[in-house]
Amino acid sequence: MKVESIEKETKVESRFQTGLLARFFSGVAEVFELIVRASRGLFQKPFEKANFVQQLEEVGVNSLPVVALTAAFGGLVFGLQSYLAFHRYIGPGSEAQAGSIIAVGLCRELIPILVGLMVAGRVGSSMAAEIGTMKITEQIDALISLGANPVNYLVVPRTLASIIMVPALTVYGDFIGIFGGYAYNVLLMNVNHTLYVNTTLKYFEMWDISVGVIKAVVFGFLIAIIGCWQGLSTEGGAEGVGRATTKSVVVSSICILIINFFLSKVLPATL
Repeated sequence: MKVESIEKETKVESRFQTGLLARFFSGVAEVFELIVRASRGLFQKPFEKANFVQQLEEVGVNSLPVVALTAAFGGLVFGLQSYLAFHRYIGPGSEAQAGSIIAVGLCRELIPILVGLMVAGRVGSSMAAEIGTMKITEQIDALISLGANPVNYLVVPRTLASIIMVPALTVYGDFIGIFGGYAYNVLLMNVNHTLYVNTTLKYFEMWDISVGVIKAVVFGFLIAIIGCWQGLSTEGGAEGVGRATTKSVVVSSICILIINFFLSKVLPATL
């Protein structure tokens, strides 16, 4: 009896693992297909200008407060930790040398990730919920019956808006984050203003901002595609919309963190 039960458990586990792999590869195939269709839709007419402008406002303008708050406190915390590290391990008076480290770290890594995660939580979930609701209420079927392409009508404007606005939000966050680090060190801790600014300008390059912008373009594309994919895949009524919204945020966040590592590895330190 014990042998039979062990065999049954082994079979159940193998089936479960096979089912997970099948769902994973099926999801990858669906995302790839949506990417191809959305890429084609960028060059097809008619272009949904009204939806595009609406999404520019939703992704960009409406995200300004949360990005500003996140970047400000991200800069303050990074400035705090840099000040403590220089003061403790290098010695008092060396804190002004932290300016370049703060600026480079914020622009290359911290701000793009924070902006991506905030937009994924605020906008990606909204895309999944909105499109998912349209799916379960058969509004997408109505679009198809009227001759409209749901990918061109729903996915393309959101994807293009995210590709444009997430990098813009990242640059906006860069300036706020750098000022946050400056405010903590110079205004609160009385670090020498001239030395702090000169050190920052000496080692900080435009390429550091460009690296963050490149990452933000990729993150914006991923957020829109994953949010729309989850919305179009919604099943099961209101509960299904909730699942799609949650999956959109989780998958987008994980992809941002994973891809950020590989982009940091591939992109050169300087030009």
